[in-house]
Amino acid sequence: MKIRQNVRHWAAKKSLTTPVVGDVVRSRLVDMHTGIFLDKADETRREERRDHLDDFFDATFDTYVAALDTGFTEAQAREITHIQANFDFYNHGWTEMMEFPGDELSDHYDRYAAFFERHGISIDDPLGEFHPEEGIADAPSTPEKLDDPDHPHAEGGFADDVYVEDAEGNLVVGGQDEPEDVDVSEAPGVEDEGEA
Repeated sequence: MKIRQNVRHWAAKKSLTTPVVGDVVRSRLVDMHTGIFLDKADETRREERRDHLDDFFDATFDTYVAALDTGFTEAQAREITHIQANFDFYNHGWTEMMEFPGDELSDHYDRYAAFFERHGISIDDPLGEFHPEEGIADAPSTPEKLDDPDHPHAEGGFADDVYVEDAEGNLVVGGQDEPEDVDVSEAPGVEDEGEA
């Protein structure tokens, strides 16, 4: 999958494992992800999906931290959560929100199969053991879109590795090395807490 990586991603990684500030950053990241993906949805469908996406993305941050604890890089851990989201989008028929085409689902699953299997994650069950006890808000599906999928935001051909676009626009296979001095104040929600 092709993802971006900049100083804010490194700061978010550091903050998500730091008490107090981690909760603020997590909340801001959930809001950001929900907003980004709702912008890809049909305007008439956005509000009916909002609560589901908030709950879903909140749960993926547990996956992210578990992936980091397992030894995955920041880019790989984040890619894992994006793959989970794309499984969920596919299951709901929300093809317009997908980041890679539906015919690459298995390829992305296979790259992280050991991690996914360990945590009960599958294409049909994107959260596995990270599914919150209180559940996830329901949202209407559009399964008819799977018959003739439209993927206006999907980029195919990046299923064999994680491809990271850095701040200068360079594409780096596998991701970048973590900077030595990461400042958590650069994480989303820390400086702009009042704007979240």
